[in-house]
Amino acid sequence: MLGRPLDSTAVTELIQQAQGGSTESLGKLLDRYRNYLKFLASSRISALVRVRAGSSDVVQEVGLQALKSIGQFRGATEKEFLAWLRSVLASRLSRLMEQHVGAERRDVRRELRVEALAHDLENSTVRLEELLADRVETPSSKLIKEETIVVVTDILASLSREYREVICLRHLEGLAFPQVAERLNRSPGATRMLWFRAIELLRNELAEKGFV
Repeated sequence: MLGRPLDSTAVTELIQQAQGGSTESLGKLLDRYRNYLKFLASSRISALVRVRAGSSDVVQEVGLQALKSIGQFRGATEKEFLAWLRSVLASRLSRLMEQHVGAERRDVRRELRVEALAHDLENSTVRLEELLADRVETPSSKLIKEETIVVVTDILASLSREYREVICLRHLEGLAFPQVAERLNRSPGATRMLWFRAIELLRNELAEKGFV
């Protein structure tokens, strides 16, 4: 069973310490968001690139870049820090994709702009939040939205491969069920049942942690 993550006050303190030059504090923050970044990365790495670089490699490179450029981060909240990490991830993904497209396809670089990738990553986060769309929204629940995202991705990392895949394809990549079924080589009905079981397990885990 995964432990409850740091509260918002502790995260704010770590951000301030990291901005002040504490590599230990930055390391704790990157550990907190490792699964979050990994799932976002895996949802955007094309099949062509994935054979040469996995999401774990990309996240490691994001951590190295964050270490070099933390001084450029001017935010103070967890939400702002997550947005900054997504921009670092988008920049790395853009470079990675450009490295692996053939010379005859260099024109696609215009479609791989960092801004566009960052927007896609933000949309993936929104879809991940929509996993809990029917939970009761209260002032306190809104304050822990970022914490909830961290918990969701940590739980996803602990699920079986099939459960992870169906949730990621549906909610991170935003695919319709027929497309998800095709990717998983399953019938639409079997895919919906797999998705239902995965969501039920995820929500049960979240309920145990007091998030739903």
